[in-house]
Amino acid sequence: MTARERLLDELRPGAFALAYRMLGSVSDAEDVVQEALLRVHQALDAGEQIASPRAFVATVTTRLAINELRSARARRERYVGEWLPEPIITDGRDDPARHAETADSLSLAMLVLLESLSPEQRAVLLLHDVFDYGYPEIAGIVGKSEDNVRQLATRARRHVQQRRPRFRTTREQRDELATRFFAAAEHGDLAGLEALLAHDVALTGDGGGKVPALARSLRGRHRVARTVVNWVRRVVRLPGVSLRPVELNGGPGALFLDAQQRLIGVCAIDIADGQIRSISGIVNPDKLRHLGPVGDFASLLRSSDQAGPRPRCPRLGWWQS
Repeated sequence: MTARERLLDELRPGAFALAYRMLGSVSDAEDVVQEALLRVHQALDAGEQIASPRAFVATVTTRLAINELRSARARRERYVGEWLPEPIITDGRDDPARHAETADSLSLAMLVLLESLSPEQRAVLLLHDVFDYGYPEIAGIVGKSEDNVRQLATRARRHVQQRRPRFRTTREQRDELATRFFAAAEHGDLAGLEALLAHDVALTGDGGGKVPALARSLRGRHRVARTVVNWVRRVVRLPGVSLRPVELNGGPGALFLDAQQRLIGVCAIDIADGQIRSISGIVNPDKLRHLGPVGDFASLLRSSDQAGPRPRCPRLGWWQS
């Protein structure tokens, strides 16, 4: 491997970590990173002296991501149903998105919240609060004055703090809550499930118009608990369906697999202040392909509906620490 190839390999994880948080899409983030690294390569070929390759690639990545966000938002306005980010599995040691980050900045709940910021606010907040860039550096990256950058950061931070819980939950508490959540969901324990949920818990499903999902987010512990129990009851009727606990976007989650071990959906839960504050279910196959082979969940559901009630399936093996 040449020195340049080593440099590009070193720059890739940080660029992807930034691009993914900006865009909430693995494929779009990979495209942005590829283009950013190509520009580094071209600049070096042209004989440019790059004082800080990290700052150079961060600048290119941020500007490309801002441009992509503007066009992506127009597409998301036409999206069928609720839009959720593409999930990533984060329990691997070589996971590129966990480079220089806090787990909270990676959660699906935070990525959805970042969607409510302008592209520039999103970039400034991530660069400063997650990736530790100073305001003078950020001003050069986004092409604004330092005063403007500070104002953008203040507004973005205030917006996020108003909508995120003040107290986080330890990993041990998180895993214990996740175990109880999945067990209660499997056994249809409505009261037990409600006890784990925040009063304003949100349940969001993303089917992209390709797989049945909630048309809009639900709020409130009773409505959410009842919907989760009913949905799980429907899923466990499907022959051969199993569940594999994983860490998704830095928090508890699970993969739903068909009889051929193909992915048909994911579930991620966001825990804070000792309660489950949001539940995200993603069954849009286009958002799952980067995780492995994808099955036909819509076809499974149709076949189950046509077949009528089935006996309860054996335990799926819900979350176990």
